[in-house]
Amino acid sequence: MGTDLSILKLITDASLVVQIVIGILVLSSLMSWTLILVKSGKLSQARRCTEKFDEQFWSGISLNSLYDDLNAKPKRRALERIFYDGFSEYKRIRSAEASNTFPVVDAVARTMRVAVSREVSSLEKNLAFLATVGSTAPYIGLFGTVWGIMNSFISIGVTQQATLSTVAPGIAEALIATAFGLFAAIPAVVAYNRFNDAVDHLDLSYENFKDEFLSLLERQVLVKKKG
Repeated sequence: MGTDLSILKLITDASLVVQIVIGILVLSSLMSWTLILVKSGKLSQARRCTEKFDEQFWSGISLNSLYDDLNAKPKRRALERIFYDGFSEYKRIRSAEASNTFPVVDAVARTMRVAVSREVSSLEKNLAFLATVGSTAPYIGLFGTVWGIMNSFISIGVTQQATLSTVAPGIAEALIATAFGLFAAIPAVVAYNRFNDAVDHLDLSYENFKDEFLSLLERQVLVKKKG
């Protein structure tokens, strides 16, 4: 009678340690894919929001009108939040009739720097989990493989038989742990690198906008002082 070497049969017949290893890897993979889908949607939304606001900002609309439009929104994202926080600080200082241009710009710069940091931190949230899965899953799978091969050789020693039918199930059981480890690690590594690159690109966009906005604000403050 032939030996059943289907994946499900190998898992159900595996030792408890190998089953635990496979369970951990499957759970890690499911959590990784959930995070990948959620993070992918969030980054896409941030990119679209950034592009839309950047186009609106340079369309010629007045800063006050843009601020009023954002003030009416229940939730502000990406560049919207960075601009809103910075311009709110500018309006607050201007209402206090600050006498020096540079303290005004410096205060706005600090506020916008905090806003940028918060946005980037939000985008980077949970990315470390993907990095952890990508770096540890192969080793967890390898542990299951080593344990399975060890049990296989112990069984051979006990039965004093080294036929293919007795060796194959144990070796297959061991190697399936490595396969699950790679299955969990590869998507996590690819997604982490892709998301990390996307966050860096958005961070650069935020920093460029902050610098451009501060230059524009500085010129506006100088014009008001001369007037």
